[in-house]
Amino acid sequence: MSTPFRLPPDDRESSPYTGYTRAHWEAVADGLLGAAWRWATPGGALLDLPGRPSRSGVRSDGLEGYARTFLAAGFRVAGAGGKDPHGWLERYATGLAAGTRTPGRTDTESWPLILDHHVQGQPMVESASVALGLSLTRPWLWDRLDGDVQDRTETWLRGAVTHTPAPNNWYLFPLMVASFLESTGRGDAATARVRERALDLMETWYRGDGWYADGDGRAFDHYNGWALHLYPLLHAHLMGDTALSQRFGPRLREHLEGFSLLFGADGAPIHFGRSLTYRFAASAAVGVGAVTGHTPLPPGTSRRLISGNLRYFLDRGAVTDEGLLSLGWHGPHTATLQTYSGPASPYWASKAFVALLAAGDDPLWTATEEPAPSDGPDRVLALPAPGLLVQSTRADGIVRLHNHGSDHVRPHEGESAAQDDPLYGRQAYSTHTGPTSRTNVADNHLSVEVDGAASVRRRIHPLGAGQGEGWGWAASWHRPVFRSGPPMVPGLRVESVTVARGRHELRVHRVSGAPHGARVTLTGWATQALRSELTGVHGWDEADQVRAPEGTAYEPWVRMPRLSAKVQGTAVLVALAALGAEADTGTPPLAAAVAEVTWADGELCVRWADGPQTTVTFEPLCVRTV
Repeated sequence: MSTPFRLPPDDRESSPYTGYTRAHWEAVADGLLGAAWRWATPGGALLDLPGRPSRSGVRSDGLEGYARTFLAAGFRVAGAGGKDPHGWLERYATGLAAGTRTPGRTDTESWPLILDHHVQGQPMVESASVALGLSLTRPWLWDRLDGDVQDRTETWLRGAVTHTPAPNNWYLFPLMVASFLESTGRGDAATARVRERALDLMETWYRGDGWYADGDGRAFDHYNGWALHLYPLLHAHLMGDTALSQRFGPRLREHLEGFSLLFGADGAPIHFGRSLTYRFAASAAVGVGAVTGHTPLPPGTSRRLISGNLRYFLDRGAVTDEGLLSLGWHGPHTATLQTYSGPASPYWASKAFVALLAAGDDPLWTATEEPAPSDGPDRVLALPAPGLLVQSTRADGIVRLHNHGSDHVRPHEGESAAQDDPLYGRQAYSTHTGPTSRTNVADNHLSVEVDGAASVRRRIHPLGAGQGEGWGWAASWHRPVFRSGPPMVPGLRVESVTVARGRHELRVHRVSGAPHGARVTLTGWATQALRSELTGVHGWDEADQVRAPEGTAYEPWVRMPRLSAKVQGTAVLVALAALGAEADTGTPPLAAAVAEVTWADGELCVRWADGPQTTVTFEPLCVRTV
């Protein structure tokens, strides 16, 4: 599928994997900006893109259009050393003057005020993009503004300094505002407080392996790259703060060691976590690593990842015929969205253009593209800190993420089944499949059914993760909760272990405290286009297929394999799952991968057909493959 704006011809000599060069990135940025500006108000303060409004309202959405596209313009112009052949900065300067003239009014141009997150918080999010855009382009925009426009802009931005953010990555938005104000000599005790507050919080949210939690809970997702690593390092980079860069840079380097494997051979990121409509912002961490030097990746690999990610979405309809980024994944897709998403929300994808801060003669753009980690041999990578297990297979280019540690439940919240979140609660995600909707049968999910009510997985308690040569494991436990019917069953608990080896996923579950008449079901990957297999090897009674008519972000209609069994008290159930390209017809049946399974004296032994043996014990938990 082609884009509605003109791109240079592919360059397969320097970019043998993607064909994209720096010129392609500049052309995409210019194309997106030109299309979005057709929807600007006369004064340019708001970009009122067409589409369903967010819960924050159309005025906030218009500010979002201005601020998020300003990011793209800022990276584009700053990376070109101030060259601005399309005059983007003149438009943003005019819009800045109009939007800050009478903030809070309901006229054609005025920006909404920045208030507390629970009152009117979305403008605080956008203030960070405005501040970052101004920081990037200061010599060519800010320094040329009239003094009264500068003063009005400072007054509006200070709303982010004086009001309360949401209890997560939002605390980095006042940081970016403070960073800009201090860079212009307008800092004070208040900006110092919010800067220090944000940087201190980063220490409490850091969990190891290069991963931050998005707040005080255990939400690990794409916000690591496009917020939690991006903002502090850009602040340090733009301010020339070497000490701060050395504090946060090694964490980004460690993050990229694992995160770089989370892109499929086709460039797709893992479909996991919230705000997925930001699409190719997923590559922002790779870009900022290349720009700041805090990366373990060769320049050619970094470009392979970022360009592959950008092209993946452009080739699959993410941009409409009018040149706008749609609300969705490939094309429009309602189930991908959150209520805070509005027509301009997808333009946080602009963060990917941070790569343009590397000049044209930088190795990021001059080195020949090298393979991505998923282009190489089959790999299994355990990330104990976030409780994740990554599995990639070269034959089909698919990357799978087994989730035993990331949920979307804050520490003070109860485990309400009404808040079931398919983007966190499933046990596995991939670059080629998405979760089914909340109203369809859940994919990659173990459910306990009591009196006709099926359980969901909310708070995830990690039990560990590790790896050996060619294999890895991760484990967790959760307390099944129910949307309707009976209340939580006392003593009911599910312990889950995933062992990944090659293309195979050994899924082991121990259900404890199941009441009389309970039934357990386990589903596999939801897809119609690819081969999804699920075979019971111990404890399961029946196997069938179940449909999900609402489909996923990848396919309009899908089905998935399902196993079921009646249980009471404690039961150990073992299954083998696999997801692969349909063209791989030479692969033997899934069940043939396992020669023997035994459960005795509290130890599960799985002897693989090719020789090795995996053992799992629960008390204490121990997973070995020899």
